[in-house]
Amino acid sequence: MSLDVWLAFFAASWLISLSPGSGAISCMAAGLRYGYRRALWNIVGLQLGILLVLAIVAVGLGAIIAASTTLFVAIKWLGAAYLVWLGVQQWRAPASPITDGADATADGGTPRKLILTGFLVNATNPKGIVFMLAVLPQFIDPSKPQLIQYAICGATLFFTDLVVMSGYTGFAAKVLRLLREPHHVRWMNRTFGGLFIAAGAVLATFRRTCAGGAASGGVPRG
Repeated sequence: MSLDVWLAFFAASWLISLSPGSGAISCMAAGLRYGYRRALWNIVGLQLGILLVLAIVAVGLGAIIAASTTLFVAIKWLGAAYLVWLGVQQWRAPASPITDGADATADGGTPRKLILTGFLVNATNPKGIVFMLAVLPQFIDPSKPQLIQYAICGATLFFTDLVVMSGYTGFAAKVLRLLREPHHVRWMNRTFGGLFIAAGAVLATFRRTCAGGAASGGVPRG
């Protein structure tokens, strides 16, 4: 991969990561509820979800999913249902102060659960697969070894997404946590719960305009 091609993908990666979506909502909700350090596990899960999507696209399964109406619709509704479920859980979360310590684990904030939550947010989003199918091939030279090119693209996207998602998480943990009154915390929980539900509704309306790449519904962001 030449330097100019990589720089173009680097710029595209920032745009992809900065586009608000379910990943950003997940990071801010986790940061608000568990604090910055513990919410980092959610970011780890998001990156694992991106890794899965990249692998699916790299081995050619992404094209099969994009072309199969049954598979595409099944994944879409699974992802939408999961986001709505997260929204309900966030809406009903106790209006308690943020904690980074052991108390967070009693509220479901274990590293394992946070990683799984982040992973499923990105892994069950078919928009990510379709988007990668539409974007990645533009930066891959088929005449050269593709594995190293996908690895470079993956590492670039991981870097930009880690920076951006850490920013979303830190904002919620350091700024929104100033709202310590129970009614403030309850209002924030319901706000993010509503955003999760809205993201699920948007995902449910997502449609492909053609098999193998282009799709309607905006820029996907996990």
